[in-house]
Amino acid sequence: MAADSAKRLPDAVLFCCNFNQVRSPMAEALLKTFAGTRIFVDSCGLKRGDFDPDEDDMEVDPLAAEVMREVGVDLSRHRCKTFDELEDDSFDLVVSLTPEAQHRAVELARGRSAEIEYWPTLDPTLTEGSREHRLEAYRQVRDGLVERIRRRFGL
Repeated sequence: MAADSAKRLPDAVLFCCNFNQVRSPMAEALLKTFAGTRIFVDSCGLKRGDFDPDEDDMEVDPLAAEVMREVGVDLSRHRCKTFDELEDDSFDLVVSLTPEAQHRAVELARGRSAEIEYWPTLDPTLTEGSREHRLEAYRQVRDGLVERIRRRFGL
């Protein structure tokens, strides 16, 4: 990555993944925490997840919320949304966290000056085992996102 990538902060960043319940909400909240109001940050997924199919406003994965609380970041106000539910789609930078979301990010940016980056991020919901073992997988995702965000944005 070029050393100057962190010099100029984008005005608007979108993080996207498959369901907008784990990875992209974590990334959104972390960048908001680090950048404050200097950057408009949003997140979305290809489709809504299925924690509670009766809910209109799906919430974030409970284990994702728990590991974010460990570092002082509150995800309780996050509501899952799809690409189609974005209020604004004029982003300077679109960061996809899954291969599937990468394809949609390319479509979104077509004909626009948006920069697209792909940050492959493992899905912690696929981890099996004890609760603590699963929480550790979520922590690894969180910590990996912290590192990438700090490096990419110089924060």
